Amino acid sequence: MLIFGLWLGCGSAQADKRVALVIGNSAYKNAPRLANPVNDAGLVGGMFRNAGFDTVEIRLDLNASEMRRSLRDFAARTRDADMAVIYYAGHGIELDGSNYLVPTDAMLETDGDVLDETIALDRALYAVEPAKQLRLVILDACRDNPFAKTMKRTLASRAIGGGLAKVEPTSPNTMIAFAAKAGSTASDGDSRNSPFAVALTDHLPKPGLDLRKAFGFVRDDVLKKTGNKQEPYVYGSLGGSDVPLVPVRPAAAAGPQANPQDSVRKDYELALQAGLREAWEAFLQTYPDGFYANLARVQLKKIAAEEDRTVATEKARLAEQEKARLATERAQKAEQEKAAAAAKAAEEARIAAEKAKQVEQAKAEAAERDRKAAEAAAAKSLAEKRALEKAATEAAAKQAADKQAADAESRKVAALSPPPPNAAPPGDLAKSVQGELRRVGCLSSAADGDWNAATQRSLTLFNKYAGTQVDAKLASVDALDALKAKPGRVCPLVCNFGFKADGDQCAKITCRAGYHVGDDNECEKIQEKKPVAARENSKRRDSDRRDAESTAPKSQASGQMICNGAGCRPVAKGCRLGLVPNANASLKITGEVCN
Repeated sequence: MLIFGLWLGCGSAQADKRVALVIGNSAYKNAPRLANPVNDAGLVGGMFRNAGFDTVEIRLDLNASEMRRSLRDFAARTRDADMAVIYYAGHGIELDGSNYLVPTDAMLETDGDVLDETIALDRALYAVEPAKQLRLVILDACRDNPFAKTMKRTLASRAIGGGLAKVEPTSPNTMIAFAAKAGSTASDGDSRNSPFAVALTDHLPKPGLDLRKAFGFVRDDVLKKTGNKQEPYVYGSLGGSDVPLVPVRPAAAAGPQANPQDSVRKDYELALQAGLREAWEAFLQTYPDGFYANLARVQLKKIAAEEDRTVATEKARLAEQEKARLATERAQKAEQEKAAAAAKAAEEARIAAEKAKQVEQAKAEAAERDRKAAEAAAAKSLAEKRALEKAATEAAAKQAADKQAADAESRKVAALSPPPPNAAPPGDLAKSVQGELRRVGCLSSAADGDWNAATQRSLTLFNKYAGTQVDAKLASVDALDALKAKPGRVCPLVCNFGFKADGDQCAKITCRAGYHVGDDNECEKIQEKKPVAARENSKRRDSDRRDAESTAPKSQASGQMICNGAGCRPVAKGCRLGLVPNANASLKITGEVCN
């Protein structure tokens, strides 16, 4: 027991706090079961535990409410963490350029159900955002969409792609790793784990290996195993310094390491809580040797003794029933004696099984008491070592703080100084706002991150039609949130002559035979051509009409359409589309210009 206590308390604690959340969804209720996600979650979760993470939570087969609760609880743990990692294996779906994680209870009968029944990838990014040094989200979810064939479209133009859509994180030190490049699907492979999960556990936990290089090795392995059919991809960027998942600690600073037996102990306690033969057999298959393996075998013997006692009790009951039946039916004396002997033997076997069960139960209880005592002694020793290390760390920190006290005030003043009033907005934020302006139909140019006059006019248009009052002079988080809150088009759709609005697109007007598109942009019957004689007789009338039109132009329709929140209609006769002043006359918007 002393050797076990010393072994349990050895190693060194990492200075940086690292936390991980692992989710594996396999048992989908409304889609075919996935074989690998649960296995991959166990493999990757074990990798994080062996890498010395402070907290590793593994959650399997979660419905929508359970996924939201897990992400909320994990976000609370990341507030004081230096490194936060989320690994998700299961189904994912892309809708209109946004990615969503699919819980096990999702039905997705229509494309609109995606917003209600799935979890947005942005929710996972929000959960890791408080981490100070690294925010990492790993998505092993680039599989075929199982709902694509049955999902009804509420809008024909709504895009539901294969795989996941490209992501550009806006927060610094954030990386998002896909099992397959955007727009492509990943393979589960032919073994217990997917090629992507195996490659992650091979390269990510290497001490001192920068994550960018580690994911490069992961890419090479997956390409090789899939015959260049699947290419993992990483989005986001880090700074110039190396960022390893498992840092290399200098030999001089070596202290107590993260206890490698913590994961074994947690799995042992889970099996003890389940109390089933299958749980202990699975534990021994994973951990065949060591202190906890011996304890697991004691628990198995206890379960076997209980099973033997149950069988013996049932046999004794049946033998007693047979004895009573023969006595009731007045069977021959030999048969009754035989039944009585069988009942007696069965009762003796039951008593022996009961005693054996009590012996094994006593052994198991004694083993549990010894285990808890050993763990308490080891925990006390480890706490004393960590207290000494903490005192040394605090002394070093105090010395460093005293050294930096001279320039602390200048840094404080610099931090409190407001930014220049005309400072350019961050490029990533401006690009994100422009992308949302394009989505709601208020911006026609490309989202290039340049916050120019056209983009400001577009945001002003959005304010007008959405009833918002965000500042159009610069890109802001408030503007991005207001745009994301609108699910569809906000600014009116303007179509050229010969086209009409159809949802979020302009569709060409097609007239039946004998009809053509008239001046009011509607189908009208083609007038029959007049005979030659009639044309000559009307020549003078046409000349008079042209003279009249040259002096006083006649109002005619432009063939253009204008759309707003109330619907679409043709531009009035004598009017055309053009720039008109808005309510405060600071900018011009698209509207009707009439004679």
